[in-house]
Amino acid sequence: MVEKMKSRYSKWIQVWNNRTLAQKSIVIGGIVAILLIFFIFLFLSNNPKLVPLYSNLSLQETGQIKTELDSRGIQYEVGNGGTTISVPREQVDTLLVDLAAQGLPNSGNIDYSFFSENASWGMTDGQRKMIELDALQTELSNLITSIEGIQSTQVLITKPQESIFIGEQADAATASIVIHTEPGYTFNQDQINGLYHLVSKSVPNLPTDNIVLMNQYFEYFDVKNPNDFSVGSTYVEQMDIKKDIEQDIQRRVQQMIGTMIGRDNVVVSVTTDLDFTQENRTEEVVQPVDLETMEGLPISVERITETYTGNNPPTGTVGTGEDDIPNYPANGEDGVTDYEMVKESINNEFNRIQKNIVESPYKIRDLGIQVAVDSKKDQTDENGEVEYLSAQEQEMVQESISSILNSIVSTTVSKDFGNINPQEKISIVFEEFSQQPLSQPTPTPVIPKWLYVAGGALVLAVLILLFMVLRKKKSVEEDYVELQEEERSVSIPNIDDKVETEEGLRRKQLENMAKEKPEDFAKLLRTWITED
Repeated sequence: MVEKMKSRYSKWIQVWNNRTLAQKSIVIGGIVAILLIFFIFLFLSNNPKLVPLYSNLSLQETGQIKTELDSRGIQYEVGNGGTTISVPREQVDTLLVDLAAQGLPNSGNIDYSFFSENASWGMTDGQRKMIELDALQTELSNLITSIEGIQSTQVLITKPQESIFIGEQADAATASIVIHTEPGYTFNQDQINGLYHLVSKSVPNLPTDNIVLMNQYFEYFDVKNPNDFSVGSTYVEQMDIKKDIEQDIQRRVQQMIGTMIGRDNVVVSVTTDLDFTQENRTEEVVQPVDLETMEGLPISVERITETYTGNNPPTGTVGTGEDDIPNYPANGEDGVTDYEMVKESINNEFNRIQKNIVESPYKIRDLGIQVAVDSKKDQTDENGEVEYLSAQEQEMVQESISSILNSIVSTTVSKDFGNINPQEKISIVFEEFSQQPLSQPTPTPVIPKWLYVAGGALVLAVLILLFMVLRKKKSVEEDYVELQEEERSVSIPNIDDKVETEEGLRRKQLENMAKEKPEDFAKLLRTWITED
């Protein structure tokens, strides 16, 4: 059996050596291609296509599902800042059913089903009120989230304590709502008013004035023309105008400075003093058409000319003589008289301007802007401790913010109240803000350990196989070269000078070879026997 295997091996070696370099390259390339295809297939089989299992999750829900998938050894991938979990496509339906049976994802919120599932006589009034408030917040959050353009909602409701006295008026409730809007979606004013009305009617004793609605970018949504202000006293209207102006300036400053140093690193407060003095007056102004000559535009001209030539009337004294007639001039000296009069009347028209001036209902008399900047840096030092802004860095930040605020103050305050110094209206402080949760890094997908072991073993086996093939090939080539050199070095001496046949020469060569190289002679015999 061993001889048979050796003979086959020698045949394979002989066939391999008889091949050209191109044929050998094709064979080796084919083997390598087959191995690569096998490795790619193995890699794809161990890395299936992942599809989203859940999306828009909270970090708490993501952690619950991640723990369950780790316990089952299922491959997964967390993306979109920890809000999406993807699993292999063929396991999506099964995981949805299994996780739903376990109550996952469980956000920890309490809804009204809690009372039917956990009704107990031992529950105190305080516990019941707390659970009821939590359930109300959850139901209101789900109600708002169902509206188009809203991905998720966080609701915080504060209810005042009920008074034990009948005549005492109860305080109103308050609500703070943060909505996470879809990218690119905008709400019109009717939708915002509808949200305010929805929240106000969902919570007892909650006026729209006690509701604060904003999105994840700290952009406020205010209700316009609510029913609470339909009667509207002058004071309420003025306070609304004052609040709108302060909120508008505060948002613009917050957005501008937040873009420079980060939204979470700055807090802005704005206070204003408005003058609501209203003035209505009528002005009638007459101006000449030609301002240089101060003349108007002639619209009519009247010219009268009178001339007279004749004797003078009597110049005697009236009724002075005996024969004179009373009241009639007596005879005097006579003479010739010439008389001429020219009268010209020109009617000029001037510009007549009538102005009905209604002053603005308010003017900004004074403006104050207060800015608080977080003195901490977003990075830590080598020891893991929090770094703070240096004095030079604080000065640079303060100069940048001051230049912006000076321009806002100088262009906002009315010039009717005199010149102001913007530096006196600005306050910038650097303080350490309260600790905020840092964004959690996206966890890398977990790959089972057995996959690493299998991959390493496979790579090791391939390397060993390639090493053995190359080693055998090298040893066979060396044996073949030695055999050829030995055959060439064997000299067959002539026994005599007679002419011998070819068969006789072969016999003598074999005899000499059997004496001097018995191992090579045995190999040759085995080859002949195998061929026969």
